Amino acid sequence: MTTATAADLVQRNRVVVPGLTAEPIDTFYLEAGSGAPVLLLHGSGPGVSGWANWQHTIPGLAEHFRVLAPDTVGYGATSRPADVVYSLQTWTDHIVGFMDALGLDRVSLVGNSLGGRISLDMAERYPDRVERMVLMGSPGVGMTVTDGLKALRAYEPSPENMRALLLDYFAVDKSIITDELVRIRYEASVETFDAYRAMFTDPRHKGNELGITEEQARAIRTPSLLVHGREDKVVPPEVSWTMLHLLADADLHVFARCGHWTQIERAGEFTALVADFLRG
Repeated sequence: MTTATAADLVQRNRVVVPGLTAEPIDTFYLEAGSGAPVLLLHGSGPGVSGWANWQHTIPGLAEHFRVLAPDTVGYGATSRPADVVYSLQTWTDHIVGFMDALGLDRVSLVGNSLGGRISLDMAERYPDRVERMVLMGSPGVGMTVTDGLKALRAYEPSPENMRALLLDYFAVDKSIITDELVRIRYEASVETFDAYRAMFTDPRHKGNELGITEEQARAIRTPSLLVHGREDKVVPPEVSWTMLHLLADADLHVFARCGHWTQIERAGEFTALVADFLRG
């Protein structure tokens, strides 16, 4: 399905999430389809958003589910209140508040990278609200600071830097790194760069504190599907292998010839795999 068709299917909406800061968070999200609700949670790279991460995933999943892809606070078109403190707890609380604002009692989660870590936190803290979860290239037990992660955090906005970042660390298939993709991600990174830099460098924030212990992982009972690209340079695939042995109910699928962007490099196969898992 082409991007134009995907854009035609998707509704662009906003909802106010109160209570996390003095100023309510005006939350932008994409929605398509009907049925059981599935939340798509994006990662933490510069210029990321729900659309950037999930434009190839939404149409296929929307054939079976009500799909919602919010921009987590600090990213995309969601507001960035001056008093927000970026942390795993803040991001999780934002997603839970988003669910409350839309009247969603229980959802399935598909989390990419940071979105996967948010999913794990939700499954630990709010197990009754998570039906199933897919963790794609997600941090977990045994996570180390890779060269790819260092490159993401060291990014300074320029078209050249964005092109180098995407080519060197995100994709095995370099042909998907088009001029248009570079332009869109660069422009988005400029818009959100102050928040992006603060969440990982300002000591007031805790964007780097994403660790999880073996005890926490073993306590999670949510049925889970771990998905990883074999050539992932941001989160090593060994992390998912470790989590497979710790989570109580987990399967693992590894895509060969694929980096950190499984949902883009292997879009059709990824969507089919996820849909099958979420249908149970």
